[in-house]
Amino acid sequence: MIDSTTEVTGAGGNGPSAPAVELTGITKRFGGIVACDQVDLTLHRGRIHGILGENGAGKSTLMKVLIGLVLPDAGAIRIDGEPRTIHDPLDAASLGIAMVHQHFSLVDQLTVWENVALGEAGRLSSAEVRHRVTAISEQYGLEIEPEARVGDLTAGLRQRVEIIKCLRRDPHILVFDEPTSVLTPEESEQLFSTLREVVATEGRAVVLVSHKLDEVLHATDEITIMRQGRVVARQPTQEADARSLARAMVGREVSLRSERAAFGLAEVDDAGLEPEPVSPAEPETASPATGPAESVLRIEGAAVRGRGGAVLLDDFSVELRAGEIVGVAGVEGNGQRTLGDVLSSLVPLNAGRVVVNGVDVPAGSPGAMAKAGVAVIPEDRHDSGVVLDMTVAENLLMVNPNRVARHGVMDKRRMVETAQQLIEEFDIGCSGPDAPLWSLSGGNQQRVVLARELVAEPHVLVAAQPTRGLDVGAIEYMTDRLRQTAADGVAVLLISSELEEILELADRIVVMSRGRIVGELSRADANLETLGLLMGGSEA
Repeated sequence: MIDSTTEVTGAGGNGPSAPAVELTGITKRFGGIVACDQVDLTLHRGRIHGILGENGAGKSTLMKVLIGLVLPDAGAIRIDGEPRTIHDPLDAASLGIAMVHQHFSLVDQLTVWENVALGEAGRLSSAEVRHRVTAISEQYGLEIEPEARVGDLTAGLRQRVEIIKCLRRDPHILVFDEPTSVLTPEESEQLFSTLREVVATEGRAVVLVSHKLDEVLHATDEITIMRQGRVVARQPTQEADARSLARAMVGREVSLRSERAAFGLAEVDDAGLEPEPVSPAEPETASPATGPAESVLRIEGAAVRGRGGAVLLDDFSVELRAGEIVGVAGVEGNGQRTLGDVLSSLVPLNAGRVVVNGVDVPAGSPGAMAKAGVAVIPEDRHDSGVVLDMTVAENLLMVNPNRVARHGVMDKRRMVETAQQLIEEFDIGCSGPDAPLWSLSGGNQQRVVLARELVAEPHVLVAAQPTRGLDVGAIEYMTDRLRQTAADGVAVLLISSELEEILELADRIVVMSRGRIVGELSRADANLETLGLLMGGSEA
């Protein structure tokens, strides 16, 4: 156990100093939900403190208390030994506290440097800000073009902007809330390597909130684990191992599949996990007597051009059969999001066609794909999957409100009853159908999306980054559901940047680079090295 009273040397090296942050007895309730329950946390300069927990464990709420976004109902805060009341983020900034948020707080219409400069007081020099952006990006391995429009950037590049925006203010207490959820493993490694050096030499205190076991084990000095709003364990990182951390997070044993998913691309053997043999089930191919499995979805020669003629999809073709999972791998920004948008009726094709059950479906025609039986879990649920200010019931039924309407008018009683059935079937953790969606954890919000899409009994399910930002327990649930969906005869298109996830779930794998398919492999023939080469643009 960590002794939170241990004195450490101050940033200037002039002897012992008080902890950078002491949170004592922090309690926060949202209605009947206790998000944080008597939580204690101590942060020391020169150290990175990891906070682990399931979605909804209270991690982000605790950090929002520290940053001034949430006022606690009880508890005390000390910064460098002095009692403080942090009313808002401006108070936090004045105390040298900054946070990289899990969900982006950027303005799409502005450039990178303009977003970084937002909130700065006094007159600004655009040249100085651009220079600072470039210097930070080079120091931390987060290359970015200062003049790029944020709305044109991939999710990974937007996360870089969020991190640079935080670091520009040169805080001495940094909070990273799931900072690498959309970064590549190489980008994550570079970020934490540089961060550890800066923390050690400049005496900063850093909190890393994460659900990735490997990330916490490799990047932190000490770990606090939360479950259901309370601290359930504390220990030095050097004494921790993956299996015990996962068990403490979830409160039970979880499958090795889920633990490996939480690790991303790490070598799991080094972290105390035994590799689990994979015995993939073959896709549902019919017997010789009945012929080949039914083709459900065909995309033929799809081409999409973006702003300024940019190539987003280029002669993209793929076919899915009933009961199989086809994985789409690739470095983010190579057309995956556009592919999902085409199958969501959000983007028209410049060339090619989409065929569902033998019928051409007009891409870009509102609702056409859904009517044809294509369901979509979007890669960013907050951007295009849910409406946070609406209720759970409204989000569950927004795609097909006619299910609970009488003569064109919504029947409140039927809506609540139907939503309650889905809440129970998909084990959605919430206070009831009338709960606002923002009150749910990320994992439960994703269950709402999954339930809404599957209740329509689709022929095709497009699952884009379905486990992004989820903890090991939520990953286990989501992957089991995807397997069951395929077993029920639905064709599943899995678009994911997590190669372990694709290797575990997919029957076939196609690799995208620059908007086109550069290789296709069966799961038996696929491995990380082969996929990595193809993701670099090499033809198979």
